[in-house]
Amino acid sequence: MNSKQSILKTATSTIKLESKAIAHLSELLTDDFADAVELIYNSKGRVIITGIGKSAIIANKIVATLNSTGTPAVFMHAADAIHGDLGLMLEDDVVICISKSGNTPEIKVLVPLIKNANNKMIAITGNIESFLGQQADFILNTFVTHEACPNNLAPTTSTTAQLVMGDALAVCLLELRGFSSKDFAKYHPGGALGKRLYLRVNDLSSQNQKPQVALETSLKEVIVEITEKMLGVTAVVDNDQIVGIITDGDLRRMLSKSDDFMSLKAKDIMSKNPRRISEEAMAVEAKELMEEFGISQLLVEHDGKYSGVVHLHDLIKEGII
Repeated sequence: MNSKQSILKTATSTIKLESKAIAHLSELLTDDFADAVELIYNSKGRVIITGIGKSAIIANKIVATLNSTGTPAVFMHAADAIHGDLGLMLEDDVVICISKSGNTPEIKVLVPLIKNANNKMIAITGNIESFLGQQADFILNTFVTHEACPNNLAPTTSTTAQLVMGDALAVCLLELRGFSSKDFAKYHPGGALGKRLYLRVNDLSSQNQKPQVALETSLKEVIVEITEKMLGVTAVVDNDQIVGIITDGDLRRMLSKSDDFMSLKAKDIMSKNPRRISEEAMAVEAKELMEEFGISQLLVEHDGKYSGVVHLHDLIKEGII
């Protein structure tokens, strides 16, 4: 077997092993999971998630997922917690401790401190008989039979199981809260996903120049307008209403068909009834229209009057495409 085949065989084995372990998690769910979700949902405090080593990294990811889906969460490193960081835990906070073995020294020191503070504690552990499992109010079992590591040492399958259990918690809480796409956009204003949900056409078109000519505008003036406004297009406007559009392509086609073009006016070369969009429409709607009709610009209207241009490049710049 050559090296490529060996590599692909190992990768395939890893993926299959971990996917089998993940599928088995659903069989390990008990009422404790539902009770833990309801506890967090009804809590007036935050979710404090703690762990050590690779489990701490997973804890950080679960914190990020919860925060972005409407459940306030804070990461607390288990080692730092017993050296002062325990002070960030407030009276109404719910604590989630993540540990494969449930018996690490840091966990054994930390758990009694959490219990003494009377905070409710959820364990995500692969050993329900461990110290952590015995002390927790609710147990989310993430037992795996074998790590993907050939030595069965490096946390691989077990951390994947922890991650999936955290995602299951987050999604259940998201549904209980009725977390909508608008809520998602509120928590993700700077990302491409959020922009798809909140960015409107006017947010883009208002940053562009506003090319426009009248029906009787000469060809020379049309070319100057398109060139100066740098959008490859101009609207043809009559009484503030769009009556046509002239693009770079229209000019090239006109030049190839006519020898006496200097006498032409905007009305002679424009395309009538161009595609247009309301400035209040979502930017993603502009993207869909451009894709549907194979165009790179849309004229924008406000209350039936011409207000600007949105260009394909605007969508690309904002990550909509």
